[in-house]
Amino acid sequence: MSARPPAGGVAAVHAAAVVLLAFSFGAVAVRGMAEPGVALAFTVLIALGECVRITLPGDREQAPIGAAGALAYALLGPLRGLPTAHGVLQAVAVTGAGLLLALLPAVALPRGARRPRRAPWRDRARLDGAALRLLGAGFAAAIFQPLYNSGVVDRFSADGPAYGVFLTVVAALAALCDATLAAVLRRARSGLRFPAALEDELRSLFGIGSAIAATGMLVSLAAGEVGLWALPLFCAPLLLAQVSFRRAAAVRATTGQTIASLAKATEVAGYTPYGHARRVADTACAVGRELGLSTRELALLEYAALMHDIGQLSLVEPVPDGATALLPEEEQQRIARLGSEVIRRTGVPRQVAEQVARLADPWPGRPDPDERAVPLAARIIRVANAHDDLLTAARGRGVEEVVGRLEVLEVLRLGRGRIYDGRVVDALVRVRG
Repeated sequence: MSARPPAGGVAAVHAAAVVLLAFSFGAVAVRGMAEPGVALAFTVLIALGECVRITLPGDREQAPIGAAGALAYALLGPLRGLPTAHGVLQAVAVTGAGLLLALLPAVALPRGARRPRRAPWRDRARLDGAALRLLGAGFAAAIFQPLYNSGVVDRFSADGPAYGVFLTVVAALAALCDATLAAVLRRARSGLRFPAALEDELRSLFGIGSAIAATGMLVSLAAGEVGLWALPLFCAPLLLAQVSFRRAAAVRATTGQTIASLAKATEVAGYTPYGHARRVADTACAVGRELGLSTRELALLEYAALMHDIGQLSLVEPVPDGATALLPEEEQQRIARLGSEVIRRTGVPRQVAEQVARLADPWPGRPDPDERAVPLAARIIRVANAHDDLLTAARGRGVEEVVGRLEVLEVLRLGRGRIYDGRVVDALVRVRG
């Protein structure tokens, strides 16, 4: 069986966020709030930012404006030339208050006026995102605020490059903390290996993550000169960037709908059994996660797996049960190439067409096998497709489900290293054995 993600990963991150927030609220209640007007302004900014979230690849929700506002308050030093004294715990409390304030509209609306119930993964993504933003703001404040309040930061001129470099370093460390915690949550939620999850999160830092960090630093720096006017002034560009990300997400959704429609074509035409493409895609993605593929690689793998049989539409007579894995290798390759040509004309990423074109290539297929010659995604789809085709054939013979699964895995093991990539077969045994 595959290695299970640590069951306590999500609970530990959420518990840390809850404990930190409760402690911060208690500390602020006992000691009082410094600069309440400033705190209120940042609370409102964070709350508004939470109301306009975006969904990033991997089903992670992000609130760019809210995250930038939380980071700016954590890194806030002088305000219009005057020192601030809110400290670490108040920075966490203000971030938490903004996060909770964003929930009020959904709670306050009458039952009949509330929005339809969201998909469970969206609720999980929202909770995960809120915990990450709270902990990230706390981490940044824990580095900056003690140094600022102790006077160490005063050695840097507020209008000199050293102060900006210091803020950049703190923001970069906070981003690394956020990426690490996000990778822990991704590992626990999806089973993706931690190195691959961390790689995905670090890559995202060069996208919306860098815009959030830059905006947070700009707001904290500008507030030292122009005061709270820096909040709307420097958050406006981030709002425009957020609109661009929403449009990119809409394009991805359209691509997904196109692929889903093409995948259904072979089923509607009677060339493949109902649900075959979806089952192959699910198995391929499970194997891909086991092998440590990144989120982008998994997305392309899923697209290719869904459309791997599209070339069957060129056949005069359907293959019995659509089981291409039982055809001669030359016929499998012809169907794969025809499917690839169809995919190239759909606007789907070209890597998908390349993966489909190579999925029936022989393995090792040459005297000196080179693993890079056949894409890993193609090797995964070939094994996943054979797994489902053989299972369907076993069911057709009336073989019991458990016995059929064992028979199929044994057939795949026999082809290990000759027809199928041994590493992929081993991964399949772990996730489906």
